[in-house]
Amino acid sequence: MEAMMAAMTERLYYKYSDYLKERYGEKVYKLPINLDLTCPNRDGTAGYGGCIFCSDVGTGFESLSNQLSVKEQLDQNKDYIAQKYHAHKFIAYFQNYTNTYMPLARFKQVMYEAVGEDIVEIAVSTRPDCIQDDYLQILADLKQKHGIHITVELGLQTVNYHTLDKIERGHSLAEFIDGVLRIKRYGFQVCTHMILNLPWDEDRDILEGAKILAALDVDQIKLHSLYIARHTPMAKQYLNGDITIISKEAYIKRVVLFLEHTQQQVAIQRLVSRAPEEETLFCNWQTSWWKIRDAIEEHMMENGHYQGRQCGFKNGATLTSKFSC
Repeated sequence: MEAMMAAMTERLYYKYSDYLKERYGEKVYKLPINLDLTCPNRDGTAGYGGCIFCSDVGTGFESLSNQLSVKEQLDQNKDYIAQKYHAHKFIAYFQNYTNTYMPLARFKQVMYEAVGEDIVEIAVSTRPDCIQDDYLQILADLKQKHGIHITVELGLQTVNYHTLDKIERGHSLAEFIDGVLRIKRYGFQVCTHMILNLPWDEDRDILEGAKILAALDVDQIKLHSLYIARHTPMAKQYLNGDITIISKEAYIKRVVLFLEHTQQQVAIQRLVSRAPEEETLFCNWQTSWWKIRDAIEEHMMENGHYQGRQCGFKNGATLTSKFSC
């Protein structure tokens, strides 16, 4: 454990690609699955129209048609990626909308349909208010029967409940905490999505978000830069000048702040969002996502920053600092 921590300190942050290689022994690729679903924040259960930043296609810009079966989507994506990257192991990624928001019998059917010899993991993206033991038990049975790893991805976006209300998220921080604790009881990995430049958040919210995820022992984190999708309520706010977005430089500093207060063993799936230019009014300050990623890494190297450097608040840190020998 000490050797692992020392190795992590030498790198800026724990990249998801490194985590996958260490876990599965080689490079692993995600295969997105797009189901014909909706969201409780769209159909009136928790709200109407979805979050104010969410487009009609959700996050599935690059997904295949949801009219294809799970197996058909996996096979098509697998053929392309295997040929291009000579890949042998894959993650079946139920990506778009809320993938536990369906009848229990259908959920079981689509999860089992994703099982295959070269599928080493199933990742299920959903909302914190759609985590229920019945659905988690299906995943637990699948894991036991087929020896496949399970990751549940939760879109939190921010820990500021005032901001959650403004983006019409339809849930609070409490549902997220309950969801993480519930998932952890089944031994699954938890990945959390966070947007670091929502117009109503300040640096203090970013810091507190990192600390809450650390306190809950979240396993993976996906950081997003806010993009303004066309034909959304947020697009109207943006065009009317009702909201402002922090500068690229400020976003970079927020990412570094977040990473420094994130535990070293947490895998970072992403540092910045990606979205097609034709679908957005604003995305990444008109800068390529990889250039922002490189700027973040350069800033960290030049200033001595690394993941976990300031994550020392757990386990009675004040007592330790005052009374330790």
